[in-house]
Amino acid sequence: MERALGLSPPVLSISGLRLWRGAMEVLKGVDLALERGELVALMGLSGCGKTTILRAVAALEPFQAGAIHVDGVPLHPGPMPREGALSELRRKVGLVFQLHCLFDHLSALDNVTLAPIHALRHSRAEAEARALALLEGLGVAARSRLRPRELSGGEAQRVAIARALAVDPPLLLMDEPTASLDPARRNELGDSLETLTTQGRTLLLATHDEDFARDYATRVVVLAGGAVVEDGPPSEVLVHPRHPATVQLLQSKGKKALSVRGEAPPL
Repeated sequence: MERALGLSPPVLSISGLRLWRGAMEVLKGVDLALERGELVALMGLSGCGKTTILRAVAALEPFQAGAIHVDGVPLHPGPMPREGALSELRRKVGLVFQLHCLFDHLSALDNVTLAPIHALRHSRAEAEARALALLEGLGVAARSRLRPRELSGGEAQRVAIARALAVDPPLLLMDEPTASLDPARRNELGDSLETLTTQGRTLLLATHDEDFARDYATRVVVLAGGAVVEDGPPSEVLVHPRHPATVQLLQSKGKKALSVRGEAPPL
């Protein structure tokens, strides 16, 4: 699919985003824009603020300065709006947590139909038809009657994606989506996410997985010191990094790989 990037307003626009936790400034002026159909990997060392950005975009955490627009819906600095005032935003953005956070007492199908039935007031028949279509597209329709504890990690992750997509949002946020997946399940997930982008979805993934970003992302954005320090195609950012923080990130990943194989890192 040929993407017409830049021909319409960004699906996600973040400008001058600043966020404090107590006396600590976590985000120090983040600027970021995502076009329709992009799969953007947000990378950086642990504690750099990746998950905080996702939470701010999903209106799960207040911020103190800057602005966020999600497909035309604005978020402003200050106290969190009441949940009733966020109904339009909830239709624009879906969030998949690192731990899938499915309701274990419900089947996969019932997890996916929750928001359409209770938030959008769809009939159960309509909600179930859409849920089954989403689960089918993600390759887990045959597991729809099982509860989360009966699913593999990869299956549960895809059910969580279906749940996030059930209200048809243009923007999907994911926090460390490959953290608990083996290589085969990781590639299945990557293929599923690529399919979503060809359907016009925009994806922002907070991840430490350099290989996944290299294989599936259209852009890599590196966060350090509470701000974006590098932004470009994986073939540039992950192969010819320009910022010291990106170099450090890639070196730390290399040392971890050596450790897993039982080898000593080079001196």
